[in-house]
Amino acid sequence: MDKKNTAIGVLLLVAAMLAFYFSAKFAPPPAKPAIPTTPVTSPVATNEAPAAGPARSPADTTFTASKTPSGAPAEFVTLANDYVTVRFTTAGGAIDRIELKKHAATLDAHGKPSAAPYTLNSPQAAPALSFGSFPGVDRDARYELVSHTDREVVYRTTVDGKLEVTRRYQLLGGTAGDPYQVRHETTFRNLSAQPLPLPRTSLNLGTASPLGPLDNGMYVNAGYYNGDSTEFIRRDELAGGGFFSSSAPLPFMDKVAPITWAAVKNQFFAAILTPDEPGVGLRIERVKIDTRAPVEDRAAYGVSGELQIDLKPIPANGATKWSATYYNGPKEYRRLSSSANFPKDEGKVMNFAPIWFNKVFLSQWVGPMMLLLLTWIHDFVPSWGWAIVVMTILLKVVTLPFTLAASRSAKRMQKLMPLIQESREKYKDNPQKQQEAMMRIYKENKVNPLGGCIPILVTMPLFIAFFAVLQGAAELRFAPFLWAVDLSAPDTVYSFGVFNLPLLGLTHLNINILPILMGATMIYQMRLTPTAPNVDPAQQTMMKIMPWMFALFCYSFASALALYSTINALFSIGQQMFINKLPEPQLAAPVGADGLKNVTPKRKK
Repeated sequence: MDKKNTAIGVLLLVAAMLAFYFSAKFAPPPAKPAIPTTPVTSPVATNEAPAAGPARSPADTTFTASKTPSGAPAEFVTLANDYVTVRFTTAGGAIDRIELKKHAATLDAHGKPSAAPYTLNSPQAAPALSFGSFPGVDRDARYELVSHTDREVVYRTTVDGKLEVTRRYQLLGGTAGDPYQVRHETTFRNLSAQPLPLPRTSLNLGTASPLGPLDNGMYVNAGYYNGDSTEFIRRDELAGGGFFSSSAPLPFMDKVAPITWAAVKNQFFAAILTPDEPGVGLRIERVKIDTRAPVEDRAAYGVSGELQIDLKPIPANGATKWSATYYNGPKEYRRLSSSANFPKDEGKVMNFAPIWFNKVFLSQWVGPMMLLLLTWIHDFVPSWGWAIVVMTILLKVVTLPFTLAASRSAKRMQKLMPLIQESREKYKDNPQKQQEAMMRIYKENKVNPLGGCIPILVTMPLFIAFFAVLQGAAELRFAPFLWAVDLSAPDTVYSFGVFNLPLLGLTHLNINILPILMGATMIYQMRLTPTAPNVDPAQQTMMKIMPWMFALFCYSFASALALYSTINALFSIGQQMFINKLPEPQLAAPVGADGLKNVTPKRKK
């Protein structure tokens, strides 16, 4: 592979980074006037109107009740296992918050995980799985605690003496489901002698928040799977603005579709609600989780969702049930892709192809394979950093035949360049003959003119997919390696303070070692790579600048990406040094300026 093709590859990688950031990160902050967003309140929130959807029959007269005042303060109980502590509330008979015992909230001053667990749905727009727009049943109502064991909680309320609502929660784990899952069932019992149609209502998915004050929330979103494809709406899409255009803020966004599952999530954690029967729509809201912060502060906002459902009418003295499985935990693909516990493709919540550039380079297929390979290696190599090193070397070994063939082709091409240039000069006024002559030269010497592009076509999908993997792989959060305390973040060893350069994702002037090593190895690799003799000075200058540009754009990315690129470049350096020591390729036969063998017979004397 020559320098020109290497430079093209680096340029494409930079383009990928720009495409991702322009698509996901650089929407301008909302205007300072008040924005119609839903503020976070106490665990009890105001009801919202349900989203539009398939209309009921006009003959239906749904059950209604006078709005029940919340009155008494909410009371709480918990269920716990080795992975989570789930706190339930009498406000709506729902889930108040979920603590993840295996995942720390932050790193302490020494770069170690803190003792405090990471908490989902705190702060919140509403208790998770609480009903909305259903007076007497919704999150404003106070339920009675019926029973509480070490694995199950049951709440109940009665509305106007006509409707009894029982809400049952079971914490799964062991042989029954995943330990991050809660199995939920709501039973509606008709206490009257008349049929009782129920209204369309909604259940809250929970509230997803940025991971901390340095998280700008670009990965905070809500979405759904309809049984065929996924759609995710970023929080900032509701904020208005845009990089290339401007739009007004939206108080919410409604999606009318069959909902196999719906989720709210941030970079590393997700809440996924999978109903037994599909929902009819999803309402997504941008909510202010820090009411004291200024309006333009991105970190002050999260996203919440409301799954819209149609409840079955209840016959006289009969009952109907609505049930679902609710996951609150890390975005770990190997866990979420298990068909035993997640039979409805919940693993698609990872969203390995968030933008068109990822789809072009097949990240939706390459990303899962790379992450599964990485987690498999980690089963044998306890350090995630060393697992990345091993994975990178394995991928380089697998692609070695392609890169060696391309490098040999590049060396032959370099040796043929004088003859090719001679043919161009000879037939400069006849492009067709010039092309024919060049093709004969390639054919006689078994050179593929596009052979130098093969390594780019092989390595580009791997790099782009790994970049996508790092946007949501919870396995790498707070994973240390050498001096890096967190492979999902830059390996900063010293900070000089505020240095705002948003185009490159830089908010502080930091010293990050791995991107510097990556840039140095790429520059050295470029120097080892042979240069075609016909490259003009402008192209040579661009080739020299490209590694610096790439290192600069990667400077504030996850250190795992820089580690992958550094090991990849070191392997390529060794490979290029080996190739450069090989004997010079011999041409198939002497050729003339037109690329033809000299086969003119000698005259007899």
